[in-house]
Amino acid sequence: MAPGNRSKRQQSSASTRRKQTHGKARCLRILRQLSAFIDDELSGNICQEIRRHLGACPNCETFVTSLRQTVSLCRHSPTPPLSAANRALMRKTILETTRVR
Repeated sequence: MAPGNRSKRQQSSASTRRKQTHGKARCLRILRQLSAFIDDELSGNICQEIRRHLGACPNCETFVTSLRQTVSLCRHSPTPPLSAANRALMRKTILETTRVR
């Protein structure tokens, strides 16, 4: 059947599948796994699922491209020296931030 000849029911079904695939909850679940994905730490099935999602979701694809670039920049940039006071402040801030969630 030609794409223009699909019934309303078929079009609605396709639209529903797209919404389920690209819903906010789906994207958030994918985004939570991206760090492990770009570090190649996930099983093949999960990587395949993420690749399918990225291929169909421009927002997540843009995000993962940006994340890869950020990781690359961080890996190739020298680590700035931090004083003991700065390290303590950073640790405190991180701990406070994680407690809020």
